[in-house]
Amino acid sequence: MESTKRFRVGLALLFAALIYLPALLAPPHLMDDVDGVQAQIARNMLESGDWVSARLDGVLYLEKSPLKYWMMACSYAVFGVHDWAARLPVVLSILAMAWLVFAMGRWAFSEEAGFYASLAISTCIGLFLFTRILIPDVILTAIIALALWGLLRALDEDEPHPRAWAAVMALAMGVGLLLKGLIALVFPVAAGVLYLLFSGQFFVKRTWMRVRPFSGTLLILLVAAPWHVLATLRNPPYFDFTMSSGPGQYRGFFWFYFFNEHILRFLNLRWPRDYNTVPRHLFWLFHLAWLFPWSVYLPGLVKLQYRGADRASRMRLLCLCWIGFILVFFTFSTTQEYYSMPTYPAFALLLGCVMASGSGLLKHAAKVVAAVATLACAAIVFILANVWSLPAPGDISQALTQNPELYTLSLGHMGDLTMSSFAYLKLPLVLAGLAFAVGGFYGWRYRGRMTQIGLALMMLLLLNAARIAMIAFDPYLSSQPLAEALQAAPKGKVVLGDQYYTFSSVFFYADLKEALLLNGRYQNLEYGSYAPGAPNVFIDDAGLAALWHSTGRTYLVLEGPKVAGMEKLLGKEWMHLVKASGGKFLYSNHLWTAPVLP
Repeated sequence: MESTKRFRVGLALLFAALIYLPALLAPPHLMDDVDGVQAQIARNMLESGDWVSARLDGVLYLEKSPLKYWMMACSYAVFGVHDWAARLPVVLSILAMAWLVFAMGRWAFSEEAGFYASLAISTCIGLFLFTRILIPDVILTAIIALALWGLLRALDEDEPHPRAWAAVMALAMGVGLLLKGLIALVFPVAAGVLYLLFSGQFFVKRTWMRVRPFSGTLLILLVAAPWHVLATLRNPPYFDFTMSSGPGQYRGFFWFYFFNEHILRFLNLRWPRDYNTVPRHLFWLFHLAWLFPWSVYLPGLVKLQYRGADRASRMRLLCLCWIGFILVFFTFSTTQEYYSMPTYPAFALLLGCVMASGSGLLKHAAKVVAAVATLACAAIVFILANVWSLPAPGDISQALTQNPELYTLSLGHMGDLTMSSFAYLKLPLVLAGLAFAVGGFYGWRYRGRMTQIGLALMMLLLLNAARIAMIAFDPYLSSQPLAEALQAAPKGKVVLGDQYYTFSSVFFYADLKEALLLNGRYQNLEYGSYAPGAPNVFIDDAGLAALWHSTGRTYLVLEGPKVAGMEKLLGKEWMHLVKASGGKFLYSNHLWTAPVLP
C-alpha cells in the first residue's frame, strides 16, 4: 500500500516536473513588462539592502506586497542574479502545490482521487499559461489551499492536533498578506465562513474553540504587521482615507496600498488605470479552457455528495464555497484571466473525485476530449500544410501584427499572431499535433483509468510544445539582445523610448542602475514620481533632442512604430543603429561599430 502511494505521488510530481522544470530555462530570457519588473525589484532590494520599499529606476513602487521579491532576492543570493533564479520560487511553488493537492485529496477522499487531482492541476492549461510570467498568483493559490485545509483539519474530530492546524491556517494567511495583500485574507476567511454556515457549524461554540480566531489573529499580525508598519513609517504621510484617486498627488504608502490598490481597484476607480478587464461571461466560460482537458469532467460535479458528516462531503462542500466566493467576487470587480487561479486546487479536488468515482460519465467525457483533440490535430495539419514551404527569415516579429490596446490583458499578445507567423513555429506545431494525436487515441480507445494517464501525456507534450513556441517569441517579447549590445558598447546615458514596463528587461540584462524614460511618466511609476525627493528620470522630446545633440554619448531604445517620429525629431543622420531585434532598436547619437556578438 505504501509503495502504491509513493508511486502515485511520484508519478503526479513527475508530470509536473517534466512540464515546469524545463520552464526555468525557457523562454530563455525574461520578458518585458511584468517579468523584467519583478526580477529587477528583487535585484534592487538585494543590492540596496532596502527590503521594505520597492523601487524601479530609483522611483518608489508601492503597489505590491514584498514576499515575492524577497523570495527572488534570496534565490539571487544563493545562485547569483540569473533569470532562471528569478523563476525558481514560482517553479518550486508549483511542485509544492502539486504535492499539496495530492495530500489534500488523499486525506479527504482516497489516494486515487488525490492522484487525479494532482495530475489535473499539474497539467491543466491555465496553470501553465499564467506561470510563464513572474506573478505571485500560483504561490498565493498554494497558500490559500493550505489555509483552507488547515481549517478542515482543525475542525476534524479525528484530528489529534487541531491546535497545530489552526496555527497553520493563521500562519498561511499571514504569509499570504505579505504576498498578495488583503485578498489572501479575504478569500480563505470568506470561503471558510460560507462553509461553516452551510455546514451548520458557524453557531457552534466548539467550532470556534478549535479554530481559535483570537490566537490566530495574533499569529497573522505577528507575521504580516511588521512590514506594513515599517512601509507606512518610511513612506509618509501615515494615514489618509481619501476615497478618490487621480494624477499628481502623493499620499504615502498607507493610502496607495490599502485604498488605491485594494478598495479603489475593486471598484474600478484606481489611478493610474494600467489594467483592463475581461467581460464577465468570458471570465466564467474561460475556465473550460483553463482547466482543459479535465474540464470535460465538470458535469460530474453535479452527482457528487456535498451534504454529509463524512470527511469527503465536508471537503467537497468547502471546495464549492471556495470556488463560488472567488468567482462571484471577481464578477463584481475588475477581472484579468488569471485572477481565478486560487480556485484551481478546489476544481482539481472535485475533478479528482469524479475521475476516481468510475462513473459512466468518464467514457463520454473521454469521447469529448477525443473529438476536441482530433479537431485540433486537423487544424494543426491544415496550418502546417499552408506554412511548411514559407520562409522564416529573421525573427518572428516580422510576421506579427501589433495590438497595443490588448496588452493590458495578460494574454493580449495572442492577438498579434498571423498565419505567416506560424512559419516560425513549425517544430512546436508538429509536437502539438503529436500531442493531440495521443489525446485522440486515448480518448477514442477508452481504456478506463489509463485514459487519464493518456490525457496527462497529451498535456505534457502540448505544454512543452507551447514552451518551445515561446522561445521563438523571445526576441519579440524580450529586449535582452538590445541589453547585451548596450553592455558591450561604450558607456553613455541611456534613454528608453516609453514607460518603464515597455523595456523592463533592458534594466535587468544590462544591469542599469538608472535610465531616462522618454515621455514615460504614466502608469506604474507615475505615483512614486510625485514622492518627496523622487529622482527625475523622465525626459520629454525637447530634453531628448538637446541631449542627443550634445557631445556626450547617448543611447536610445525604441519600438519600431516610433522610429519614424524620432527620425523627424532627432534627424535620421544623427541616429546610428547599434542593434535591432524583435522589432525594437538600439540607437546611438555617435557612430560606433559594435563587435560581432557570439
